[in-house]
Amino acid sequence: MTTTASTAADGSWLGALVDAVVGLMDVIGPYGAGIGIAAENLFPPLPSEAILPLAGLAASRGAFALWEAILWTTVGSVVGALVLYGIGAWFGLERLRRVADRLPLVNVADVDRTVAWFHRHGAVAVFFGRFIPIFRSLISIPAGVVHMPIWKFVLLTAAGSLIWNTIFVLVGWYLGESWHIVEQYMDVAQNVVIAVVVIAVVWFVVARIRSLRADERAE
Repeated sequence: MTTTASTAADGSWLGALVDAVVGLMDVIGPYGAGIGIAAENLFPPLPSEAILPLAGLAASRGAFALWEAILWTTVGSVVGALVLYGIGAWFGLERLRRVADRLPLVNVADVDRTVAWFHRHGAVAVFFGRFIPIFRSLISIPAGVVHMPIWKFVLLTAAGSLIWNTIFVLVGWYLGESWHIVEQYMDVAQNVVIAVVVIAVVWFVVARIRSLRADERAE
């Protein structure tokens, strides 16, 4: 079997990276797809929306079973998420507080409020975060910082990843060479997420500056 690099390549460095993952699938089968998805967790610009359909396409051509594509991509998702969880746990809450105390426009209270929110809604954030571009990877870090029980983190990550991966593997399975049509829509969704994050950051900075100025006038 050859999934063929031309299926994914777009002439960019990212296309070349996706091609490398495709080549890995050609050599070691569904395990290559799992390694690619684990790498996607650690390096979000590597798009799962390209790797997963290609795994489905390879399965439709008989390179490996459909269930193998879904299983190993989900295993890869969990492994990659656990690495980021470990980074968050190693960094720890106290170190995060010390860093926040040194950053302009940020204070320890911001960290405490975020941690309190995560304690209340962390399970929902980890599960549904698997469906949101960029956050799909980043949500694992605060889970590690607050030391979410590892069994709970793995269960939620596996459940969310299983749904996400199954959808896109099936896209490749059913659409075949036309899988890239869906990728175009996912690019739009990712751009929307990035725009929302940028707006939120700008809003935070403006609000914090206004608050500091108000405090200065009140003194």
